[in-house]
Amino acid sequence: MHGLDAVKQRRSVKYFDPDFVIPDNEIKELLSLSLLSPTAFNIQNWRFLVVDDPQLRQELCTASAEQAQITDCSLLVLICADLMAWGKNPQRYWRNAPQEVQEIMVPMIGEFFEHDQQLQRDEAMRSCGIAAQTLMLSAKTMGYDSCPMDGFDGDKVAELVKLPDDHCISLFVAIGKALQPARERAGQLAYEEVVLRNRFG
Repeated sequence: MHGLDAVKQRRSVKYFDPDFVIPDNEIKELLSLSLLSPTAFNIQNWRFLVVDDPQLRQELCTASAEQAQITDCSLLVLICADLMAWGKNPQRYWRNAPQEVQEIMVPMIGEFFEHDQQLQRDEAMRSCGIAAQTLMLSAKTMGYDSCPMDGFDGDKVAELVKLPDDHCISLFVAIGKALQPARERAGQLAYEEVVLRNRFG
């Protein structure tokens, strides 16, 4: 599928074929494509937790208002972020850059993030959102359907997956084959209402 068609046709699917299996090599390709998503200062703070244990999926479903996508999709990815990625050996994020670039960029990472916890979380959510869209568009291009998901009990999910204390959960992404088409778009706002120029008002 052409990339522009994937953008137009990607929809949030609620009902997946529970018997459909995505081959392991395609799962790896999907996740590898997601790793190409941009992050501030290239800190790559997203973490992709693939959940394929049926019992854990059922427990996650219970902690997520019984949303059936969690148990029925072929691939369930919890997109999380390491809030402290900026401070964990940051020179590795720039190891292939010229030395003069490394000397500028690496110190800037700590200066930017160290004293601002809100910024750390905001940046994590931005990065995870971009990665989720990359994952969903890649899935659509490969012929699969997807659904970005919230509506989960964050504390319970964190407990179930043993989330490290310095991580947060951004969203789930369910991928597979739809059992039925997505509903028509419920009510897109007009272009003129949401696309502004230069200033509000």
